[in-house]
Amino acid sequence: MSLPRALQAVPTPDRPGPGAMPEALLRALDVTIGHRVAGLLAGDYRSAQAGEGSELAQIRPYVPGDDVRRIDWNVMARTQEPHVRVDLAERVLATWLLLDVSASMQFGTAERRKADVAEGVAIAIGHLATRRGNRLGVATFGEDAPTSLPPRQGRVALLGLLGALREQAERTGAAGSLGEGLRRVAALARQRALVAVVSDFRGPNDWRSTLLQLAARHDVVAVEIRDPREQELPNVGELWLVDPETGRQLRVNTRSARLRARFAAAATQERGEVAETIRAAGVRHVVLTTEGDWLRALAVFLRRSAA
Repeated sequence: MSLPRALQAVPTPDRPGPGAMPEALLRALDVTIGHRVAGLLAGDYRSAQAGEGSELAQIRPYVPGDDVRRIDWNVMARTQEPHVRVDLAERVLATWLLLDVSASMQFGTAERRKADVAEGVAIAIGHLATRRGNRLGVATFGEDAPTSLPPRQGRVALLGLLGALREQAERTGAAGSLGEGLRRVAALARQRALVAVVSDFRGPNDWRSTLLQLAARHDVVAVEIRDPREQELPNVGELWLVDPETGRQLRVNTRSARLRARFAAAATQERGEVAETIRAAGVRHVVLTTEGDWLRALAVFLRRSAA
């Protein structure tokens, strides 16, 4: 389990990185992710049997009980009768990692930035998602030239992930559109997949319907990353608050207990609305923070999900 450490860059004061990733917790993640995807694939090889996949085996008339999502609308338009696609079963799991690299991810007031936690989550999931011949695809959003890497196996996939992480570290993030990122993954993920969305879920509220559509076809996990100062203001006198994605500035007097209480209440309400939107889509949701042991929290979440 030394590979995730090898993928991490040397930490600096500006980019402290995700921190320690103990081998024992990575092994626990391996077990829980394996349980989690047990319903998505039946083995680690491609089968000639009919089932869920990306290669067409046949098109046949629809019969009651068929999954309506398998209806081929082009054939139906030509024949005026509903037909469904039957694909060759895929026994290799594809995992898609959708990574937020927008400007807001550079924020951090605790042990590390949100981008550092996202990097650790990406490395841990990427390492596990490429074991036993399974494949990893990567997509980013929140930059002028977002990255899209097709699903690949083993070390090639991990090197592609590493390259994407290093590339975004050298760029200045822009305003992030999670909705656009979800739409891109939905178009790229041809077979049923595990989709891990790693983001702070801030920015334009343009992703609710797209998340619903994606969750209807794939098993989606939402990994939300927060910083403590996004939820409450410290009592440190006058502060300039800056939105990193729009550049908007606001001067506030944090000595006001009323102001701090209003800020905390508004932040709690806004995060509650995000959580409710994710829950309503049928997506599993975990919140990690820049403070404390994010990897242990992720392992506990996945273990509970598997159970």
